[in-house]
Amino acid sequence: MLLFTSESVTEGHPDKIADQISDAILDDILSKDPQGRVACETMVTTGLVLIAGEISTSTYVDIPKIARQVIHDIGYDNAKYGFDASSCAVLTSINEQSLDIASGVDSGGAGDQGMMFGYATNETEAYLPLPIYLAHKLSQKLTHVRKEKILDYLRPDGKSQVTIAYSADGSPSHVHTVVLSAQHDPDIKREQIIKDLKAHVIEPVCGEWLRDDSIFHINPTGCFTIGGPPGDCGLTGRKIIVDTYGGIGRHGGGCFSGKDPSKVDRSGAYMARYIAKNLVAQGLAERCEVQLSYAIGIAKPISVFVNTFGTGSDSDEDLAKLIKEKFPLTPKGIIEHLKLRRPIYFQSASYGHFGRNLPNFTWERVDKIKLL
Repeated sequence: MLLFTSESVTEGHPDKIADQISDAILDDILSKDPQGRVACETMVTTGLVLIAGEISTSTYVDIPKIARQVIHDIGYDNAKYGFDASSCAVLTSINEQSLDIASGVDSGGAGDQGMMFGYATNETEAYLPLPIYLAHKLSQKLTHVRKEKILDYLRPDGKSQVTIAYSADGSPSHVHTVVLSAQHDPDIKREQIIKDLKAHVIEPVCGEWLRDDSIFHINPTGCFTIGGPPGDCGLTGRKIIVDTYGGIGRHGGGCFSGKDPSKVDRSGAYMARYIAKNLVAQGLAERCEVQLSYAIGIAKPISVFVNTFGTGSDSDEDLAKLIKEKFPLTPKGIIEHLKLRRPIYFQSASYGHFGRNLPNFTWERVDKIKLL
């Protein structure tokens, strides 16, 4: 038996607050200026939001208003939480995109060098590994029971972690361990929290994968009343493994949130996921990892790499050739094919960029099956 673990966090986690603010600013710009260039970073801490980066746009953006609205909608609307939308300070330090970088993008090339990875597996209906799939579901459920006031003593911050036991043949067997941490009102006893989270969060999400000997660690420190930015400084792009595949499959290192699609860190990773998912959905592999790499100012990828971990119907080399023939791989081609110059990114900033078939998540479609 092999064990593998992935984690997720709720939208009230400080790093995710930062991601959501950055992507909300990006969406506001793209809604009025689809050609806007955005590289927006956010930091949140006790009573303070700092937004910095490079933005080139023809439109006006009310950055403090956007930031406060995101914070309010997440649930930080009460001063007793130590961080709330109405009283926090919002500071900005924004410059235009470097002319050196812009010249490479203007010519149709990539906005930076780098390598991006996409991954897909047939072990879940979402073509995601089971550990990250369940971890995201737990975080989403934790937010749901809070916002719907099913458990009205919960507060916005929270984390989940799932360990899956895999059989010798590589197939998932059962949930070995669940770790769930939920910020809460200080007057609620831990025993009540454990009982409620098992009944309303863990069992509805993980039920079919649980066994009598599955292990649960719920608020393992015993108390989680100080959360969000007062408990930990949050930064854009610090949850890149949560955003992708939970540690199964490699990561190129570049974050997604706050970046317009001319940044291949984002668009290239979306295309790599799109390719891998279509290959697996077509039955050309049971597992597939795709790497694309780019050089700043150069349109075509420097390399295309495929790894099907021995599950491919064809050789990895032949699949790489097929990808080059069937998929648009230049930044312009990716943006046009996936329709990325739209205000679609705020939804991606929490609970993963992959594995959710939302209408605007074009990179999750399996519309290349017939061509393959």
